[in-house]
Formats: sequence, structure tokens, C-alpha cells
Amino acid sequence: MSSVLIISGSPSATSRTERLAASVTARVAARGVQSSLLDVRNLPAEDLMHARFDAPAIALGLARVAAADGVIVATPIYKAAYSGLLKTFLDVLPQFGLRGKVVLPLATGGSIAHVLAIDYALRPVLSSLDPLHVVNGLFVLDKQITVLEGGSVQLEPDVDERLGSVLDQFLRGLERVQSSGI
Repeated sequence: MSSVLIISGSPSATSRTERLAASVTARVAARGVQSSLLDVRNLPAEDLMHARFDAPAIALGLARVAAADGVIVATPIYKAAYSGLLKTFLDVLPQFGLRGKVVLPLATGGSIAHVLAIDYALRPVLSSLDPLHVVNGLFVLDKQITVLEGGSVQLEPDVDERLGSVLDQFLRGLERVQSSGI
């Protein structure tokens, strides 16, 4: 069985990005794929900032990335770039930390002006970590995400459909990797 790690680079536990990441974790699990969520904000800040690879929480986070077959990276977009919190975590990954993995970038933002941040800011960094494949990402405007009572999210119908489509592409990529034994 494939395993997917969803990495949330949101600094806020109540952000739309964080709630979207939790929703994606559940959607992946509902498709029969083992999934788990890594909230980077819960890692010790001092260990992240000082790149203490051997700190227990950092080592565990790196091990979770290494053990996953696929990685979904969710981040808010600030000033046309992914979050600094996510950048700090990506910086502690080994040079080939995504080797052999299928990766899906997801981003949220307040303005359509940030839509290219996935391709011009996040994708190059993810690609430099040597994944097998980076699936076309998805950018979601904050206003397209409604937070429901209890913290779950409802996406606008067209966004929900696009999310389903990119998740299909991502999971098909995982299936191909699993069946080929790469």
C-alpha cells in the first residue's frame, strides 16, 4: 500500500491552508491510501532555524518524508512566495530528500496575482530535491474555501472538482511507481 505524507507549511493552526491540508489528508485516506499530516509549525522552531538534523522531532519529520511514497506540500502564499516556515523545513531535507517520490504542490492565497508562485517559487525547490515527478499543482483563493463549524472546509464546486483532478493525477502517479517498482 502506498503512503502519502501531507506537509503543511502554514504557521497557523486555523488557517485555510491548514484546514485544506487536513481535508486532503482525509480525501487521500478515503481512497484507500495511507495518509498522514505533518504540521511543520509543530516542530521546534530553534531546531528548524539552526538545522539540527539530529534533534528528535526534526529527525522524526525527516524520517516521515523518507518513508512516504508520495508527498503533498500545502502552503499559503505570502508576497508571491511559499511560507518561510515551509522553506525552513525544505532546507533541512537532504539534497535528494524527495528522490523517487511523486509530489503535489498545493497553495492558497488571497489574490490571483499569486497563482504563479507554485511554478516560479515552489516547483523549482521541490524539483531540486530530486522527485520522480512533480504533479501540476493547484492554487486556491482563500475566498474559495469556506470554513465550516467544527473546522472542516467546503470548497467552491469548481475548485473541489479541480482538487479531485489533481489528486487523481497524483494517485495515478503513485500507482505507476508502485507497479513499476521504481
